[in-house]
Amino acid sequence: MIKTLRVDERLIHGQIAMVWSRELNIDGIVVANDETAGNETQQMALKMAVPSGIKVIIKTLQGAIDLLQDPRAEKMKLLVLVKTVNDAVILADKLPNIAYVNIGNVGKAVIGEKKTLTQFVMLTPAELTSLATLVELYPETALQNLPSDKKELAKDFIK
Repeated sequence: MIKTLRVDERLIHGQIAMVWSRELNIDGIVVANDETAGNETQQMALKMAVPSGIKVIIKTLQGAIDLLQDPRAEKMKLLVLVKTVNDAVILADKLPNIAYVNIGNVGKAVIGEKKTLTQFVMLTPAELTSLATLVELYPETALQNLPSDKKELAKDFIK
């Protein structure tokens, strides 16, 4: 079961490894990112950040979809991480049973025109369009950096 699909351009880092993983009581983390799936050095670094006992699987977007559509995935409590809102849309469109869609930390590394929604979420015009699509698929999509932060519904940021 996908407990959370989170957009976080940093993928796995301290907040994910220590805070979100504990809050969600997960069995595993699935990183869905084409670039990372092809970079063994980055994969090793991400896996080292995760506490023992939590399985980490790094796949391309399509590889993650295939993995998460497998009935065996329903038996695990999973956190799925993507780097962009558009990647979240691709997954959300193919995976109908996501418990929570979270926009956590995105846009700081993006150069160019972007709109600041929160301190941690800055989206380009294209990503704002993707966010609207994501909200159509999962209306309760929320911006939330940490589990202790207030959930701000993404639909309130779409005009």
